[in-house]
Amino acid sequence: MKITWLGHSGFRIEIERAVLLIDPWLTGNPMFPAPRRAEAIAGATHILVTHGHGDHSSDAVALARQLKVPVAGIYDLISFWEGSEGIAGIGFNKGGTVDLNGARVTMVNACHSSSLGGSAGPVYAGHESGFMISGEGHTIYVTGDTTVMADMGWMGEYFAPDIGILCAGGHYTMDMKMAAWAAKKYFAFRTVIPCHYRTFPLLAQTADELKAGLPGVQVIEPEVLDPITF
Repeated sequence: MKITWLGHSGFRIEIERAVLLIDPWLTGNPMFPAPRRAEAIAGATHILVTHGHGDHSSDAVALARQLKVPVAGIYDLISFWEGSEGIAGIGFNKGGTVDLNGARVTMVNACHSSSLGGSAGPVYAGHESGFMISGEGHTIYVTGDTTVMADMGWMGEYFAPDIGILCAGGHYTMDMKMAAWAAKKYFAFRTVIPCHYRTFPLLAQTADELKAGLPGVQVIEPEVLDPITF
């Protein structure tokens, strides 16, 4: 199994027979090297979107067309894209589980907001979400954009994820200190990978506070397009 950071909140996860592109914001992402786009998306089987904000969803439709793969995410947003953009979609909702080439993906709650940009202002894009992704003996919790929430209690107990991909840049999401607190209180991660940081000056630039708050947990600060193998 391989997890590769695409910058910001974008990841490529190779698990079972699936190659999942999660929130693959590539165009205009200051962290992503544009000349390596083909490498990042090669062999993708599915695109997963946690919510509608442009730094997560803006490349999803174009990539779905280019790669001829479906986009999976919250029913409202996916059904809108199916109708307006003519792409293939897998719309589901919180608590639902889909099998993506052997990887089992369950949508879970997040606490944030979700919209698409519109000419007259933000357009409703369904609810924000996270994912539990299981396969090859691992369960990965992809938080999406969120703050700490009590739902993490039952999610940690029920799914028992061993890998956490945690938004932790602050300002728009929980920060490094909050993410460490949530990870320690609600989960028993072996490995934690921070995201939604370093992209802009407003966000955290290092994961030092996350590391300090999680003694005994492997906290990996990812490098863009450098695969982490499990």
